[in-house]
Amino acid sequence: MREKLTACKGDCGEEARPSQHPNFAGVKNKIMVLSGKGGVGKSSVAASLALGLAERGYKVGVMDVDFHGPSIPVIFGMVGERVTGDEEGIFPFTIGGNLKVISIGLFMEESDSAVIWRGPLKMTAIRQFMEDIHWGDLDYLVIDSPPGTGDEPLSVAQLIPDAWGLVVTTPQELAMADVRKSIVFCRRIGMRILGVVENMSGLVCPHCGESIDIFGRGGAKEMTEKMQVELLASLPLDAEFAAWADRGGAKKGDYHDVPGVSGILDEMVERIITITSSGMEAGGGEAEGDVEAASPPDDAKKSKESGMEIYAVPTRDGLLCAHFGHCEKFTLVEVGDGGEPAVREVCDAPPHEPGLLPRWLSEKGVSTVIAGGMGARAQEIFAESGVKVVCGAPPLEPLRVVKDYREGKLEIGENTCDH
Repeated sequence: MREKLTACKGDCGEEARPSQHPNFAGVKNKIMVLSGKGGVGKSSVAASLALGLAERGYKVGVMDVDFHGPSIPVIFGMVGERVTGDEEGIFPFTIGGNLKVISIGLFMEESDSAVIWRGPLKMTAIRQFMEDIHWGDLDYLVIDSPPGTGDEPLSVAQLIPDAWGLVVTTPQELAMADVRKSIVFCRRIGMRILGVVENMSGLVCPHCGESIDIFGRGGAKEMTEKMQVELLASLPLDAEFAAWADRGGAKKGDYHDVPGVSGILDEMVERIITITSSGMEAGGGEAEGDVEAASPPDDAKKSKESGMEIYAVPTRDGLLCAHFGHCEKFTLVEVGDGGEPAVREVCDAPPHEPGLLPRWLSEKGVSTVIAGGMGARAQEIFAESGVKVVCGAPPLEPLRVVKDYREGKLEIGENTCDH
């Protein structure tokens, strides 16, 4: 059934939401495990979380979308295995009766093969992982994503808008700087955050039992307090845990043969069950002093309550960009009752993914987008999100664009990319 995992040659457009597909409709809680950088033990944490949930009787799935470095087949002892399927889809591997696992690595001819795909191809593959896998009824789906905030996490966030985010880091500042970006990423796209897991927090000396803080101490606790997220667990640098992952220890169905971390993992799993059962983000809110986190998803509600109107102007080199999809930044201009337009925020344009921009701008409270040109389908998606679109605007400074538009002086021409 390897041929079923195909990728389109271009932008597939906005199709029916894959979360409504019969193969995926029975999945309840979705948890995306992400990290700002590689090598922090993200896949080991994802596998352990899935095992802990399954051990407690929940029906669990693991979906590995780390296309460039899939570790799940190694951790679950599936290297060299191949999937099977029928006319309706592909069967994931089953462990212990209630844990299902699928990975891009299971579709490769050789374990050392490289996947060289651009964003649209990855998004199509993720969609197929949702629609073409026989998931059945699951209480939890754990999604192991690649490091960073690129195509795969964005695609998962778009295709599974109700997913939770679980961020993994190590204590050194280099890793935590990237983790702060991951937290901001989650907040920017409206993803609820479960919390942070700190891995390799200290090495326990096998001779004297003392803890050696190789990568520093206390940094993760300080960072999570500042970012107002919960520190779910601090796992030590444990040689047995690393060896457990390398030898495919998860295939056994639990992690209790690694006593150095099993107790901490149990506490992490229990806390995640509590948070997901309540449906509320733990320790949510804005990070004090963090400029990037200053636009939480409830901006739309705040703007409506204050009577503030927010306009989005796609810009390049400080002027309105003629082509909406090619802009460098979005300048958000706010106007109060009877007030003058003022720049609220200038933000980098997110990657061009179908359906992402309308939700992103809507969550920022944007009521109107003024652009030079925009495709018909994009305009439809904005309309579905309740955002008005004005096309054919000239390349002027954003404040001038909004001021002239409100005063009825903006010269509107033809839509420069009506397709």
